[in-house]
Amino acid sequence: MPSSPTTLAAVAAGCTILAYGASRLTSKKSTSSTDLALTDLDDEILSEEDCISADDVVAIFDKLFLTMQNVVVQLSQQVQQIQMSGQMIPEAQLRQLLKAEFERALVACQVQVFEENDVDADCLEEATWEFMEEGEKYPKVKRAVERFQKLYESISGEEVVGWTPNKGKTPTAGGSKKELSAEELIKAATLYFETLTEKMVEIAKEYKAAGKDLKDPKVSQQYQMEASSDANDVAEEKLKSEMDIQMSDFRAAVDKHSRVPAVGQTLG
Repeated sequence: MPSSPTTLAAVAAGCTILAYGASRLTSKKSTSSTDLALTDLDDEILSEEDCISADDVVAIFDKLFLTMQNVVVQLSQQVQQIQMSGQMIPEAQLRQLLKAEFERALVACQVQVFEENDVDADCLEEATWEFMEEGEKYPKVKRAVERFQKLYESISGEEVVGWTPNKGKTPTAGGSKKELSAEELIKAATLYFETLTEKMVEIAKEYKAAGKDLKDPKVSQQYQMEASSDANDVAEEKLKSEMDIQMSDFRAAVDKHSRVPAVGQTLG
């Protein structure tokens, strides 16, 4: 079955409601199983190799995150080039363009990743939601999916982290909004990026102390995954605890004040 163009975008943005199966594991794509008659299903026992496990979901979302993170970097560079050329694009239009480009790249990326992991798009969605409903039991799945959701949030501006069909938005996604002035944004951005940098340096030192070579591609990917989650979590918590600022408010302020020279310089 070909992968749906919105499969991973749906997981990221919560755009679709998925049917839940009773099992904890969902069957993988298999030519032999698709040919089975309905009357034979009761007698057919799926082996572990024919199921989408929690580790499968983690591996797929990790791969998608690394690939799409590079896409985000490229899009950011393109936006900077446009701004440096003097072209002015309204923030709402820019956000819409970035989201469209992200999802276009995601469609191409997910086809390859699904083929490499031999998974069916619909089955992956169903398995992902099932594991996410028991996040405490499957913390690695929750971490991998929410890391991807945060990446989508950074592009779309939509609050989607922790979204599932049954739970809807997370408690932090709602609530009152806090509007930041340009001066407050500069202060918040300085705190956020300083904390982010400190945590990334700390993690890098831990890797080196453990004898891990960050020049090794596999180690570098592992570091990138860990730093992307841990450093961002620490920086976000710092904003909440010291300035009572949610990331949704921070992003909204960036959109609003990004053309202010002092803000642009701080955001770099």
